Amino acid sequence: MLAPSRGRILERAISGANASVTLPAFLVPAFQTAAPRRQFSNTPNRPSKLGRTPISIPPGVELTIGEPKVKRDSTTYLRIPKRTVTVSGPLGKLDLEIPPYLTINHDEASRRAMLSIQDSEIKQQMEMWGTTWAYLNRHIIGVSEGHTAILRLVGVGYRATVEERPRKAQYPGQKFVCLKLGFTHPVEEPVPSGIKASTPQPTRILLEGINREEVMSFAANIRRWRKPEPYKGKGIFVNDETIKLKQKKIK
Repeated sequence: MLAPSRGRILERAISGANASVTLPAFLVPAFQTAAPRRQFSNTPNRPSKLGRTPISIPPGVELTIGEPKVKRDSTTYLRIPKRTVTVSGPLGKLDLEIPPYLTINHDEASRRAMLSIQDSEIKQQMEMWGTTWAYLNRHIIGVSEGHTAILRLVGVGYRATVEERPRKAQYPGQKFVCLKLGFTHPVEEPVPSGIKASTPQPTRILLEGINREEVMSFAANIRRWRKPEPYKGKGIFVNDETIKLKQKKIK
């Protein structure tokens, strides 16, 4: 705070009542009226690049949009009306729940589906627009072509086989991925229902399924036993995963 006498001098200098009184140079910037700042961007909201792209439905795939049903949301615990989209094809059937503000325009003649939202000014609707498009597109590819994941075992003595364990099976015909990763015992991972596992080579594991989320989740469960390490480059790599090698620590 300034002293009372100095405060009155500053007031007279600012109001212009006494032209002979001037402000010190270091106080001039503080009393100048700053120009309004330019906004960072004046670009209007643009539609989602993925959401506005039409989804092509291949032959043999059927898209069924159900009626809205009130369901409890798993995150907010609110009762929200949601619709279920059923995607059926030659490899199986998958269900996808879509929010109430998202609309799917299905053109059966041209075999295309367009997604749209109610209000593009709401952030949540813009986010879910592209996310729902990606989920629906993956489901269509899954029931028509399927999803795959290839795991590479890099390390001395690392081996993998697919075998049956009738005593440990949770459903009839369940198989287990048996891994030899340098531990004192082999690691056994049960194959979930709906996923097919095979070993074309002793150091390769091929996972196949219609649900990409389940396939990649099972691949992550196998990978966690030997995550790639950056010094020797050993571990379990998923698909095209690579790791940058580091130099050894020299004391």
